[in-house]
Amino acid sequence: MSDITAKPVAVQMVEITEHQAGQRIDNFLITFLKGVPKSRIYRIIRKGEVRVNRSRVKAEYRLQPGDQVRVPPVRVAEREVPAGPSPRLQQLLEQAVVYEDDSLLVIDKPAGLAVHGGSGVSLGLIESLRAARPNQPFLELVHRLDRETSGCLLVAKKRSALRHLQEEMRAGRVLKVYRALVCGRWPKGMKRVSAPLRKNELKSGERVVKVDGEGKPSVTHFSVIQRFDRHTLVEATLETGRTHQIRVHAQFVGCPLAGDDKYGDEDGNRQLKALGLKRMFLHAGKLGFVAPSGTKLQVESPLPEELARVLGQLG
Repeated sequence: MSDITAKPVAVQMVEITEHQAGQRIDNFLITFLKGVPKSRIYRIIRKGEVRVNRSRVKAEYRLQPGDQVRVPPVRVAEREVPAGPSPRLQQLLEQAVVYEDDSLLVIDKPAGLAVHGGSGVSLGLIESLRAARPNQPFLELVHRLDRETSGCLLVAKKRSALRHLQEEMRAGRVLKVYRALVCGRWPKGMKRVSAPLRKNELKSGERVVKVDGEGKPSVTHFSVIQRFDRHTLVEATLETGRTHQIRVHAQFVGCPLAGDDKYGDEDGNRQLKALGLKRMFLHAGKLGFVAPSGTKLQVESPLPEELARVLGQLG
């Protein structure tokens, strides 16, 4: 028996709140009409079926507080609502908050938890956090971390904070420092890797990033913290923030990340697994930024115990 049902269709009038204001009408509708193809959303905007304060608008129109948005009848096929996060996961996330004020919070993301649902993951960190805080009207990711990466993750509690922090990131004013264990001996003097990265999607839907002259400019700064016989502990500071940037730049240098099953070394990963490494050795240890209030903040997360134990085995 199919678990697909159809939402009843009817015209909806939505009044835009302060937290919803500032975003483009197309992005608002993509979120509001989950399950509707983007092509359909752009079509109803173009045809004038979507109205703001009784007037036609273009897709780039930015919503204002108090705007009355007419959403036309659109049939949405939806699946059964997945089960929510367990109380234990909600408690774990609350305990992982390392900094919070009125406009943002920094959470020490555990490894193995996706930052958002999708791609076979029904429930991610942001959905779980929203479930844990039902009275918080706005919670949005400022940036992302790979599922197997642990450490500092920024979440905005206001749309104005989201815009400010994302603009700071685009301008390169956010300090993002990671700790990583790489296979092999990191080349002496290799402190800056500048190699353009291009993102490709395989037929399976899997994303793969490669160094490509036609890719986007990408720069990572590396410094050696400790050398072992066949491994090196490094600190990586992002100058740009491309998908899988540290992982691909490390592979490009010839020292792939330990435990990386996409860009790593199979034999090296097997040896490290025997020493207790159960995931990719990459940790977002430090975030530095200017908050919307103008306050300069620097938040740190210590290396997780399971990664520290691996270093102890190597040392």
